[in-house]
Amino acid sequence: MLLRIVKMEFDPAQVEAFDDLFDRAQTRIEAMPGCHKVLLLKGHSDKPIRTTLSWWEHESDLHSYRKSQLFGEVWPKTKAMFSAPPVAWSSDWPAGELIRGVAE
Repeated sequence: MLLRIVKMEFDPAQVEAFDDLFDRAQTRIEAMPGCHKVLLLKGHSDKPIRTTLSWWEHESDLHSYRKSQLFGEVWPKTKAMFSAPPVAWSSDWPAGELIRGVAE
């Protein structure tokens, strides 16, 4: 399993708009094939930083999502709100390690 981490810094005037966009897209992303869970972390002390964590069964599932219509709708809107380039990376999730809030 793969954990995808994306750290994003937003124009302070755009943070609320991004949070709303994420709220509307979260269940649709989680419904994508191979996606187990998506979480949004908010920056400490109300900083305009957001980090998404998403768990994917296979790297190919993440790539398929990034080619999907949903990604094509959400990502351009998200990018337009950035105040700095995002930082993203993937890590292997330990085999057998549970993801909180996801049924086995």
